[in-house]
Amino acid sequence: MKIIVQKFGGTSVSTHEKRLLVMDKVMQAKRLGYSPVVVVSAMGRKGEPYATDTLLSLVDNSFKAYNPLGADLLMSCGEIISTVVMSYEFSKKNISAVPLTGGQAGIITDGNYGNAEVKDTNVENIMTVLESGQIPIIAGFQGRTEDGYITTLGRGASDFTAAILGVALKAEKIEIYTDVDGIMTADPRVVSEASLIKEISYNEVFQFADQGAKVIHPRAVDVAMKGNVPLVIKNTLTDSEGTIINILGNVNSNNIITGITSMDNRSQVRVKFSEENDYNNIFEILANNSISIDLINIFPKETVFTINEEDMSKFNYLMEKLELSYSIIENCSKISIIGSRMRGIPGVMARILKVLTKENIEVLQTADSHTTIWCLVESKNCKKAINALHKEFKLG
Repeated sequence: MKIIVQKFGGTSVSTHEKRLLVMDKVMQAKRLGYSPVVVVSAMGRKGEPYATDTLLSLVDNSFKAYNPLGADLLMSCGEIISTVVMSYEFSKKNISAVPLTGGQAGIITDGNYGNAEVKDTNVENIMTVLESGQIPIIAGFQGRTEDGYITTLGRGASDFTAAILGVALKAEKIEIYTDVDGIMTADPRVVSEASLIKEISYNEVFQFADQGAKVIHPRAVDVAMKGNVPLVIKNTLTDSEGTIINILGNVNSNNIITGITSMDNRSQVRVKFSEENDYNNIFEILANNSISIDLINIFPKETVFTINEEDMSKFNYLMEKLELSYSIIENCSKISIIGSRMRGIPGVMARILKVLTKENIEVLQTADSHTTIWCLVESKNCKKAINALHKEFKLG
């Protein structure tokens, strides 16, 4: 049996017309000899009747805090409704489909409501449905504890559900359907000449997802990579071939850079050390207060790093309490230049800095890994910087 997992996001299942397009994609897979397993998100976005945020607005924050089990049960309803409605759409075409919750599909989690960890996946129910010639329609974003309570897996986790099931079912591939044609070399709202990336490696796309591009959930990439199951990002509304994500990426490409993404709302912090507070002490205090930092540069008398601007009030309070000398540059953006083929190629950083200097863009900080170079710039220069880099590396 050739199994394919097809995940459809909230916009893809939000209207009758779009659900018909979903059915076309599923039936096309059947015509190609696949046995499709369908994963769905809640219908629509905030403000629409069955969207997760709309459901959550029915209770206040205090209820969510003291009754997380109840909050998860409420949040799970959107996806469950989608499974039944999609099954109904199939039935009108005389196609038998079986709606399943995440728990019924075999996703077993711990009891960390709101952000549960998957402990086990038992796909017996799914296989029974497939072997009977029917199509399983599974609620994304959720599972159940060993004693039967519904849990949710964290925001945007329907992709994660599809990846978990794809690996457990030893699927041929996992298709993630959304409202874009695939992964682009840059955000087309920022770079008008951005082009579709036809093939990309797991490591590269993980960087895209982790560094601001919202095409696919990073945990889904991690699971698919460990299981070595190809992911394909496709558009529900078009016949675009999409972007294939696999272990090697595009081995025939001559480009050392695959794409560029960015994260806004960053602040650069420079902390002076005292004898009583070395950097280890500072990092431990920040971690204990749930303040995440990145782009870390450590020097003998100071350290430089970035944090999310949402954490600035808490950070300022802690620094004043510690009586540390520090300075902040707000309204920064972290640009990520991603490409697995840059490894071992000399001069890439020099080329990046030369281009940005030519555009009179000050680079506040840099860092690099085997697949990514990061540059921190003022947010007012971010769009200009991305366009200049995109042109320099001929990504259009």
